[in-house]
Amino acid sequence: MSWFRPHTLLDRTYLLSLAIKALDGFIEVASGLVLLFLSPDAITHLTERLTQDELTENPHNLLANFILHGGQHLAGATTFVIAYLLIHGALKLIVVAALLRQKPWAYPFALIVLGLFLAYQLYLLIVVTSVGLVVLTLFDILVIWLIWQEYQRFKHAGATAQVVDTN
Repeated sequence: MSWFRPHTLLDRTYLLSLAIKALDGFIEVASGLVLLFLSPDAITHLTERLTQDELTENPHNLLANFILHGGQHLAGATTFVIAYLLIHGALKLIVVAALLRQKPWAYPFALIVLGLFLAYQLYLLIVVTSVGLVVLTLFDILVIWLIWQEYQRFKHAGATAQVVDTN
């Protein structure tokens, strides 16, 4: 089994982007599992407790209001959110693991999966514009480009190896 080894700055950037994707996937799976065992009432109660002191002191605190409203929204949509987090996170972890092992099928699979995630993010940008989503979308475009670059190099290295083997 061949593991990816970075040699250039582009390689290190590719590896860093995969590490970020793996961390994000792990956080998503862990969050999905936590939400799986929390009731909607527990989510609401937790976010109210987390924000209560800050909102008592400053009712217009942006972060506290964001957390409170996010918790209330999350409590109302837990089934979708849990499924999304678990599936999205697991697919990211599978993609990263396969890319690091340089599996031939991993590159097109990663491009398709991340392309579908990107399409969904672009849809969300049309519906709800947020700076965080714009940054995430730009990062995902970079990751897709990096995977494409690595895929081209992988295919070229495979073609070169086949030519050497036949001579």
